Amino acid sequence: MNRFSLISAFLAWVLALALCAAPAMAAKTIKVGIVDCYSGPPSTYTNDVRDAFKLEIDKVNAAGGVLGRKIEFVTRDSKFKVDLGLSAAKELVMREEVDILMGTINSALALAISDLARKERIPFLATFAKSAKITGEAGHRYVFSITENTALAGKAGAVGLAKMPFVKYWIAGDDYEYGHAIADGVWENLRTLRPDVELLGQSWWKVGEPDFTPYITAMLSANPDAVIVATGGRDCVPFLKAAKATGFNERVPFYMHTATELSTLKPLGLDAPEGVLGTSNYFFYYPNSKANRQFVKEFQDAYGRYPAVGAVYGLLAAKYITGAYQKAGKVHTEKFIDAMEGMTVDSPVGPVTMRAYDHQAMLPMFMGKTKKAEGYDFLIATDIVTLEPEEVAPSIEEIRKARMK
Repeated sequence: MNRFSLISAFLAWVLALALCAAPAMAAKTIKVGIVDCYSGPPSTYTNDVRDAFKLEIDKVNAAGGVLGRKIEFVTRDSKFKVDLGLSAAKELVMREEVDILMGTINSALALAISDLARKERIPFLATFAKSAKITGEAGHRYVFSITENTALAGKAGAVGLAKMPFVKYWIAGDDYEYGHAIADGVWENLRTLRPDVELLGQSWWKVGEPDFTPYITAMLSANPDAVIVATGGRDCVPFLKAAKATGFNERVPFYMHTATELSTLKPLGLDAPEGVLGTSNYFFYYPNSKANRQFVKEFQDAYGRYPAVGAVYGLLAAKYITGAYQKAGKVHTEKFIDAMEGMTVDSPVGPVTMRAYDHQAMLPMFMGKTKKAEGYDFLIATDIVTLEPEEVAPSIEEIRKARMK
C-alpha cells in the first residue's frame, strides 16, 4: 500500500469514528418532552409554565448545564383533548426518546400520561392538572405533582368557607375529572368542618359551555347562601365573565379555586367580578419577599409581563429536574427518582419540598377576594390569608388508604 493509500485509509477511519461519535455527542443532552394545551383559553395558564421553565433552563445551560449536559425541551399541543395529548406523549417517548415527560393542565390527560409513564418507566412531572388522583389513589413511583391538587385546594377552600356564615350551598362546575374532584374536595372537607351545612343541589355543564346564563338562573332561583364553582382551566375566564354580565356575584357569594389568579383575572381586565373568593399558590405581588421580587423582575425582563401561578410551577419543575440529576450524580431514571423524593428547592413562595411518600410538592395556599386596585388594569386578590401545606395537605395515612381502594 503506497503512502497516498495509507493517508486515505487513515482519513476514512477518522471520518468513520466521527460519524459513530455523532449520535453519542447528540445524546449528551437531557431531553424533556412537554405536552400541554397551547390553544384557546387554557393557554392563559400553560404559557407561563413553559416560559418560566425555559427561563430557568436557559440559566442552567448558560452555566454549563447539569453533569456536563445541556437540557433541551420540546413541546406538543394537546388542544385540551385526551386522545391527542396521549398520542403526543407516546410520540415523545418512542420517537423523540425524551428522558422526562412534563405537563398538562387537563386532569384526565394527566392521568392517562401518568399511566403511560408507569408502563414505560419514565418520570412524569404533572405541572398544572389538579386531580388528587394523580398522586393519590392513582399515584406511583414515576409520577410527581408540581402543582397543588384538588385535595389541597379543596381543603383550603373549605377552611375559608367554614369561617363564614353560609349554611345552604349549591355546587356547579365542569362535568369532567377536575370539576368533580375540586367540588368533592371542598364539600367533603366543609362537611367535616361544618356539619350544619346543607347541599341544595348541583349543576354540571360540558367543558367549553358557551352559555352559562341558564345555569346561573337556576342557581339563583334555588336561593343558596353561597355557591361552590368548580370550573377547570378552559372555563374559569368565561364563567367569571358571565358572572359579571348577569350580576351573579352581586346576588350570591361564590368560591372558585382559581378566581384570584392573574391568569384568570388579566384577560377580563376591569370587567372581572369583585368579591369572588378564590385560592392560589402564587401572586406576583405576594409575598413581598426578595426572592419573589427578583423572580418577577427576571420574568418581566424576559417576557414583558407579570408571572402568573403557572410560572412558579414551571420554575419548580426546572429546579427539581436539575437538582435531582445533580444529586443523583448521573443521568439514570431510578436514581433521579430517588433523588427527587424528599428534595427541597427554593422558590418565590419559599422552600418547597417534594413529599417522598406520594411525590406531591408541598406548596402554601393563598386565599383572598377579587378587588379593583389602584395601579392595575385588572383585579387582584386582597385580604390574603396564607394556609401552610401542612394545614391543607391530605395526610400520608389518607394517601395510603386511597391507594388501597
